[in-house]
Amino acid sequence: MDTEAIEHYLSDASRRGPAPAGGFSGSAGGAPCGDLIRISVAADGGQVVAATFDAEGCAAARAAAAALAERVERTPVLDAALLDGDQLAECLGGIGPQGRHAVELAADALHRAIAAAVASTRVRVEPPSTGERILVALSGGVDSAVAALLERERGAEVVAVTLKLWSDQRTDAEKSCCSPLAVLGARRVAHSLGIPHVTLDLESAFRERVVDAFIDGYRAGETPNPCVLCNGDLRIDAMLALAERLGCTALATGHYARIADDGEGPLLAAPADEAKDQTYMLSGLATGTLAGLRFPLAGLRKAEVRHLAARAGLEVAGKAESQDLCFLAGEGKRSFLERHGGLAESPGALVDEAGRPVGEHRGHHLFTIGQRRGLGVGHHEPLYVLETDAASNTVVVGPRERLARTTVRVRGARLHRPGARVDRVRLRYHAPALECKVEAVDAGEHEELELELVEPAYGVARGQTACLMAGELVVGRGTIAA
Repeated sequence: MDTEAIEHYLSDASRRGPAPAGGFSGSAGGAPCGDLIRISVAADGGQVVAATFDAEGCAAARAAAAALAERVERTPVLDAALLDGDQLAECLGGIGPQGRHAVELAADALHRAIAAAVASTRVRVEPPSTGERILVALSGGVDSAVAALLERERGAEVVAVTLKLWSDQRTDAEKSCCSPLAVLGARRVAHSLGIPHVTLDLESAFRERVVDAFIDGYRAGETPNPCVLCNGDLRIDAMLALAERLGCTALATGHYARIADDGEGPLLAAPADEAKDQTYMLSGLATGTLAGLRFPLAGLRKAEVRHLAARAGLEVAGKAESQDLCFLAGEGKRSFLERHGGLAESPGALVDEAGRPVGEHRGHHLFTIGQRRGLGVGHHEPLYVLETDAASNTVVVGPRERLARTTVRVRGARLHRPGARVDRVRLRYHAPALECKVEAVDAGEHEELELELVEPAYGVARGQTACLMAGELVVGRGTIAA
């Protein structure tokens, strides 16, 4: 470490002090390391016009904070979003192990301040004078990393965003795509590609609009699908709004999906890799939202994506898939529902369709229609959950053939095209599409619709999403009702 540089920044108190007027602050450190750094920035449009800091702890931490404040003042916000510990270390003339910890803390504090800044409506970045700028949703996994790589390779100016949706010590952060650890990993991937990185903190809205709805669904005896709700009503639209504030023309994601125009506007369609098809989870998106989206992986298969990541030397080339329900990563549903929703085990009766007791269960919320495992009763033929009754805490079981349904009611339906166009429906994620018909209704919002299936479906669960299709096109969605 350059002693002269350290002494210079330790003696420079010109930027040490409270946050500038209208500024945004971020802090990092504290126990157990003892070093605490606060960085504050004030922005005018897309420019950092003032930066201040405060720091407690070792000399390296205090010098790193001072150097960083000097480095980012009077720079574009997106340039500041490119700054990492390595660049800050250069300002200090090289670092040792103690200095590495200090520069990483300072950089993290800066990025937290930038996150607060870009989340506000006061920061607006002008579009580039030539070419286009694309915002890429970067989760820290291989798919989103390759999406960013492909956008950059085709000549777009790329900015990466990672969502912070959930922070819980009981969650396995390595398996979650939206934890604080995932944010750090995604930032590292972005910077390795020379891409600015920002974080969008939606944790409060995610808890209120997605997690609470998930808990309420199980409390009511349903099997909710929070990923469809999160994509359709929260995170994609929030990132598109951020894209507009950052002067981006579109949002690109690493989803395996395709956008097709049937002559009436954009619709979701199946990607090349049918095994990775994520259109079901995206089926809640409005057509207006689709107009601002890009799916760079639409024509690729998973093996090709990993090959591209390995060829580019991305550290995430071999990273395992993240868990779909990010807030359950590493924790069972039973434990989560008890901790966050107060849904403790509550013994109740397992009964047949005639109401005759055949056993006991530990709580209706632990079962879903079509479930076979975990019933804990012996019988001359396999038994399946046919129904759950939240009011009486009763679970009805019976043979598989009693699960058959040829009529499915859905509530809160949204049709992008007239009902007559619907010829298939997918009733679960990764489930095959089933031939069906919908009553002749106009496109738009419908309180309730009835689906007539050509062949019976088994295990149709209340609360799951019904993805309505016309051939390979997604033309609507609804929630399966009682």
